[in-house]
Amino acid sequence: MAPTRHPKPGQGRTTYVHWDGQTLGNWVNQLENADLLINLTGKSVNCRYTERNKKEIFDSRTNATTVLGDAIRSLAHPPRLWVNAASATIYRHAEDRPMDEFTGETGTGFSVQVCKKWEQTFNDITLPHTRKIILRIAITLGHQGGVMAPYLNLMKFGLGGYQGNGRQMFSWVHITDVCRMIAWLYEQPQLSGTFNCSAPNPVPNKTFMQMLRKAGGYYIGLPAPAWMLAIGAGMIGTETELLLKSRWVLPARITQAGFTFQYPYLQPAFESILQQLPRKAYHLF
Repeated sequence: MAPTRHPKPGQGRTTYVHWDGQTLGNWVNQLENADLLINLTGKSVNCRYTERNKKEIFDSRTNATTVLGDAIRSLAHPPRLWVNAASATIYRHAEDRPMDEFTGETGTGFSVQVCKKWEQTFNDITLPHTRKIILRIAITLGHQGGVMAPYLNLMKFGLGGYQGNGRQMFSWVHITDVCRMIAWLYEQPQLSGTFNCSAPNPVPNKTFMQMLRKAGGYYIGLPAPAWMLAIGAGMIGTETELLLKSRWVLPARITQAGFTFQYPYLQPAFESILQQLPRKAYHLF
């Protein structure tokens, strides 16, 4: 069962039910006897941080989490596991050392405030019969949507160089490993709490762009200094933080617990994604 704010016709064995992310409704009954609940709800942060957008970013995450907690409490047979999405951007800008669940330091600013309130809302919910897990998800790479399309478009026009000074760390995870991690955690009933969902080998932004150009068959990519990014971000309606913050995150808890990544290194991750895309997606001709 897949509750969604944008319902579409059923495909295969999947049943779609509508919810608004704010109120209880008939959709609650679909959670009865569920094995696993995964909440990924939240307005995209790829926007300008106006007061209106800030409120929507906060509310879309906290309201949905609160309502799901209310829904679970109303059930006779609630889901065995609830996995709630969070973000690896909760950690501070880090160029000096990596951040993990044990020694990582949270940062400051709007994005971090969102992460903290989102997690606090989830942690404040007590559910005696449902195990709870927070996944602090890093920038996710896949062939459908996400960050890959903008990066590939830059490469087409020779703009696939590093952003800012290129030293900021880029923590990432392949979409396949996000799904594998959730499935693996479901099979580990002794585990709960917070886990970093991030590949174990983050790289500097400059290296990230070099490896992407190599995978895509490009040898030249012009860099984009911070002042240029600020102008561009204003033109396309986003924030430079998404590119310039140094996210140096390691998945300490999940690896210590025994999980292994299918894509621990960036080059094979890029290659697997580009193999699933038509050539025209990252080449002009």
